[in-house]
Amino acid sequence: MISRKTVLVLLVFTVLWPIVLYTETLSAFSNSLSRTEFLEDSSALAFAGDIGKLNALPQEISNSLKEPVGNVYLEDSVNSGFISNELSSSERYPAGEINSSMEGLRLKQSAEHKARVLSAANEEDVPEKLNFIEQLTERGSEGTGNGQQTHESQMEKKEQPVETVSVKEENKTKEQPQTSGTVGSQESHRTKTEELGGKVVIEDARVRYLRDQVIRAKVYISLGSIRSNSPLLKELRLRLREVQRAVGDAMKDSDLPKNAKEKMKAMDQALAKAMQVQDDCNVIIKKLRAILHSTEEQLRAHKKQAMFLTQLAAKTLPKGLHCLPLRLSTEYYMLSPSQQQFLHQEKLEDPSLYHYALFSDNVLAAAVVVNSTVFHAKEPEKHVFHIVTDRLNYAAMRMWFLANPPHSATIQVQNIEEFAWLNASYSPVLKQLASPSMIDYYFRTRRSNSDSNLKYRNPKYLSMLNHLRFYLPEIFPKLNKVLFLDDDVVVQKDLTGLWRINLKGKVNGAVETCGESFHRFDRYLNFSNPLISKNFNPRACGWAYGMNIFDLDEWRRQKITEVYHSWQNLNHDRTLWKLGTLPPGLITFWNRTYPLGRSWHVLGLGYNPNVNLKEIEKAAVIHYNGNMKPWLEIRLAKYKDYWGKFVNYDQVYLHECNLSP
Repeated sequence: MISRKTVLVLLVFTVLWPIVLYTETLSAFSNSLSRTEFLEDSSALAFAGDIGKLNALPQEISNSLKEPVGNVYLEDSVNSGFISNELSSSERYPAGEINSSMEGLRLKQSAEHKARVLSAANEEDVPEKLNFIEQLTERGSEGTGNGQQTHESQMEKKEQPVETVSVKEENKTKEQPQTSGTVGSQESHRTKTEELGGKVVIEDARVRYLRDQVIRAKVYISLGSIRSNSPLLKELRLRLREVQRAVGDAMKDSDLPKNAKEKMKAMDQALAKAMQVQDDCNVIIKKLRAILHSTEEQLRAHKKQAMFLTQLAAKTLPKGLHCLPLRLSTEYYMLSPSQQQFLHQEKLEDPSLYHYALFSDNVLAAAVVVNSTVFHAKEPEKHVFHIVTDRLNYAAMRMWFLANPPHSATIQVQNIEEFAWLNASYSPVLKQLASPSMIDYYFRTRRSNSDSNLKYRNPKYLSMLNHLRFYLPEIFPKLNKVLFLDDDVVVQKDLTGLWRINLKGKVNGAVETCGESFHRFDRYLNFSNPLISKNFNPRACGWAYGMNIFDLDEWRRQKITEVYHSWQNLNHDRTLWKLGTLPPGLITFWNRTYPLGRSWHVLGLGYNPNVNLKEIEKAAVIHYNGNMKPWLEIRLAKYKDYWGKFVNYDQVYLHECNLSP
């Protein structure tokens, strides 16, 4: 009896008491709800007929981004792959067009996957479904009245020929050829998308599609199954020629001819026929991979050829610039000795004036440097230009500045051949240039390793004018400071402030050109050589040649020329650096260069099309370093006016040599 009572008590506490508590809690909760709140909550519940809410898939549809109807993975792997390609192409084509194409494709597949499509369709919002049904109703009314024909008409209007370049699209084309209303439907849908969604249409979408048609046609033509079908092969070749002529050099859809739509439609029909003959995607994929590999090889070959031609163009003297020194030399030797002299020669050794050193064999380039400097000088009469050229251009250079004197500035033109102290016994560079190994390097007929060394085979490295910058104290023994300028620069401001800069015991004042990973010492010097690695820092910042203020007194005191000679002797076999003047300049003036403000010297106008225009406008000197010199046809057009405005093309000698802007 006692045990029964114990069991009953336990049952009451374990079973009946929780039920009582639950009932009281539920009643309290129910009483707290008003009738309005109950109705609002119940409106969110799904009835049995609401299939979309019973779907076990997560409800991730947002108002801002709705996926196309039927976006499910299909059992057919080919069609599934096509859907993936269509989705990935959304970056290339307008979203409205791609959604239209996807919608049509899934409608076509609805017979086989009806349940899945319906389930996915019901996940869309009600307005979306209503709009979709209205579109079906409106477009279906344009058919013949037959339900199947209406469905096919809807599919044909949804399939747009400008929407994909995937080879797998051919599976769609095989089942559903293009119709005469395709392009028109596409344009009306595109216009509607712009009006309703405000989306930007890609201007070259049709051009891209036509080019992709060309690639697909070439792939089919190369396949054996197509080549054995003579009528189809002829049709493909005909359509290929038509599309190629229609595309031409067009860059956007507005450049295409009026009949481009018809050509595109005819090509789609021919490609559909070809797909029926050859529907093995694996064969097409292999062919496309082969074409891709071949294209990459051609690209590498074209890059090498472009580099060679660029270097060749940089080395070549244009006909007009070859004519100009000949014409000037003829005029110079017709002058009397008294007429061949410059004025103000007493200023040449006055250290209180502003002296410039310019070493060039290009008459027109030297004229631009002098003209631009004098034009911006506040006191032109205090500026002295020392120009050194070679024997071939000596008379022409003198004649130009005699016929075109730079206002009140002073000009001196010297011949490098007259520097008796500059000989092979004194200069290691002259000795090396005359060595058999150097002659073999420049003039050998073998082409081995020619591409990698092509940049360094420029004839300017054979000219001592390029190395004369290391002998400034010998050329100007009575001067204290001199500003060195390359002949491919343009001066845009008064430069007299450079003479007032305190170099703080440094020899060279220059603008640093290094960044995070470029224009540092390891780019120019061979740090695998112990002579370089032990003496220099590979991350040291490089600096620019082309506009440099040199303290000649410090140069002489620190014996810079001897330092230069010692390193040139060590590099007789070109193992420390390749030919050029910047690497030995970096070594010679290591820890002897004072950094100037970047606005003094802006570089890159001879190779970089993206130089900041604001920096160019603010720069005191702009430098056309690189192969695209402003006097060559390969120049960068956007920078030509900075140089061309200091050339007087009305000058009679330029007219006679057909030199024009």
